[in-house]
Amino acid sequence: MAPVGLVIFDNDGVVVDSELLANEVLAAVLTGEGYPVTADECIRDFMGGSLDGVRSTVEERAGLELPSTFAERYHDRLFEAFSTRLRPVAGITGVLDALEGPYCLASSGTVERINRSLAVTGLGSYFEGRIFSADMVRRAKPAPDLFLHAAAALSVDPSRCVVVEDSPNGVRAGLAAGMKVLGYAALTPAARLGGAHATFGDMGELPGLLRGLDD
Repeated sequence: MAPVGLVIFDNDGVVVDSELLANEVLAAVLTGEGYPVTADECIRDFMGGSLDGVRSTVEERAGLELPSTFAERYHDRLFEAFSTRLRPVAGITGVLDALEGPYCLASSGTVERINRSLAVTGLGSYFEGRIFSADMVRRAKPAPDLFLHAAAALSVDPSRCVVVEDSPNGVRAGLAAGMKVLGYAALTPAARLGGAHATFGDMGELPGLLRGLDD
């Protein structure tokens, strides 16, 4: 491929270690709304997607209409959990410090959720001015819209972008955008990140994988 022009990081599970925490909260809220589900089932069914996608899936599967306050209740409980339990993904600061080229963050989360998670973990300065949310596009992952929006905003051709993702939806979105995808198989088994150009389980491996794409 052409030299890497932009590395696009997903946020939850790639930059901040929030996936298990967020899915525990989501499972509790959905169960309280009459849709019994476990955190593991939420990871399997909803990881990498948007709350609108959760709402659509619940409605389709159970015929259950979630209340208008669903997203607000979820975020209230999530942000409370973030304040005491959220940490950076192990090794991510070393990766960000080592990167020589441009990078950004593109997440299915709301702008408020992204900013809060980065503030709590002390990572906000790494991505200042280079944060992109599904709120900014019409279609969330697995559609390519968010990644294409990030590339366009930073004036980089999609063929020169590399996406770092930890969810099947994110991998599909990156591939649909015509980008290279590296799958971070920490919480998600590598087998579920099918289509990624490579998978890795330790963030310390990422700089070497990026250099390999430049060769």
